[in-house]
Amino acid sequence: MKKTWTGWGPTADQPQQHYLVEPRYLGGGGDLRFVAEYLRASGWKDISRTGGPIVFDSPDRSVRVGFDPTAMPGGWTVSGQPIGQQPAWHATFTTAVPIEIVAGLTDTLTKPRSAHAPNVWAPLEQNGWETSRVEEDHQDPEQDLVHFVAVAPDRNAWLQYHQDGPSQAHWWAGARTEHGRAWDAVFTSTTPLHLVQEFSAALSDPTPVLRPRGNVPATKWIRTTSVSVRPSELGAWQQARITAARAATWARNSWSAARPRQRTPSSTHTTAGTKARR
Repeated sequence: MKKTWTGWGPTADQPQQHYLVEPRYLGGGGDLRFVAEYLRASGWKDISRTGGPIVFDSPDRSVRVGFDPTAMPGGWTVSGQPIGQQPAWHATFTTAVPIEIVAGLTDTLTKPRSAHAPNVWAPLEQNGWETSRVEEDHQDPEQDLVHFVAVAPDRNAWLQYHQDGPSQAHWWAGARTEHGRAWDAVFTSTTPLHLVQEFSAALSDPTPVLRPRGNVPATKWIRTTSVSVRPSELGAWQQARITAARAATWARNSWSAARPRQRTPSSTHTTAGTKARR
């Protein structure tokens, strides 16, 4: 007699067929929880509505990350508020951008900014992408436009810095299959360069992405490797990612709480003046 499934348990944890897909930029959208659960574990506020778009605000409310498949075009939207010398910025990803590549930017939003000067092109060149500079000449030298482009080894994905006109520029990434354009990602020119760099690193990363059976894109331009994965293994991998985010958040918050407050020059001056008058 054939047993029926009764719920999660030892008998339910049977290996399931998945596929390692490469190149990753043609791997399809993936599981939204890869980004959402990481943001939640990093202390971001989930203000999503039941049945509605996914929306997260950073702890200081300076950045908002959202996913809305019903918008035109549907996908991810990341917006940053102006802070100090940093102007407002905006980035969008259509639905088929692999979630691991989106996470290249969203994960970085949860971490302290590196002191090193960012280089968007470095990860691409390290992973074998071809970079070039393209100039468009105009009669007016001040109207000359310059584009920087990086193209994947198979020519099916790219990242470029595109200048539409004087003081008008943006970053644009995309990928294609034999069926046409697969996805687009666009960043305003004001997007912090360290975020674009981490996106380019995730974009060009040669590591395959894991997709369950039935979620592999229908294209001949990918390579797949069949693997058997238990649900418990998938859960453990995701939990490890969440645990790492929580640990990093706890460490940052603990350091901030333990850091001694510095007395401002004005308060020091006031205290000295008070003592002098006594």
